[in-house]
Amino acid sequence: MLRTLSLAATLSLAACGSAQAERAIPLPAAAQDVPPGNGAQVAVLAGGCFWGMEAVFEQLKGVRSVTAGYAGGTRATANYAAVSSETTRHAEAVRIVYDPRVISYATLLRVYFSIAHDPTQLNRQGPDQGTSYRSAIFPQSPQQRAVAAAYIAQLGRARAFPAPIVTRIEGGAFYPAEAYHQDFFRRNPTHPYIVRWDKPKVAAFRAAYPRLVG
Repeated sequence: MLRTLSLAATLSLAACGSAQAERAIPLPAAAQDVPPGNGAQVAVLAGGCFWGMEAVFEQLKGVRSVTAGYAGGTRATANYAAVSSETTRHAEAVRIVYDPRVISYATLLRVYFSIAHDPTQLNRQGPDQGTSYRSAIFPQSPQQRAVAAAYIAQLGRARAFPAPIVTRIEGGAFYPAEAYHQDFFRRNPTHPYIVRWDKPKVAAFRAAYPRLVG
């Protein structure tokens, strides 16, 4: 797992003074959505390093909490050392608890595909490579599964991306990551990885979706 930058990359970053600019991909709203129902709802999404995914979704109005963790494998191997071996079938993921009266599941998916990660990268995101960095959605209900599948198909028909979407729809439980991974973006704002990869992503989200910022 690449959680630090090389010396050369760090020096290059310092010389530039800021990370490369990110931008949100403009996407249509989903044609289908999950009925709001009563009370809070949960979404589980994977798209590379959970630090950045957590940082983006914590910005959204209507999101009550975001937890970094592991999805797709067993409880016994849901830990950083094991997942880093790329043998556990886990993906780094986030569990999002949200108020459907304020933000919908379809809107979460729109942000997920638009800026939270690149859904055309297979088993990698940015500098991180391996199946634990795969693009995957873990629906928490049949309705979520149907909406996710329909939106992937909708984006494919619209050719929203220059390459095919490789996002998988999977099953499996979610297990929280270690405490030191939680709120990593907010607690470590000067960490080289955060500065290079995650701060530009958060800035791009806030610029593209100001009405969604909480």
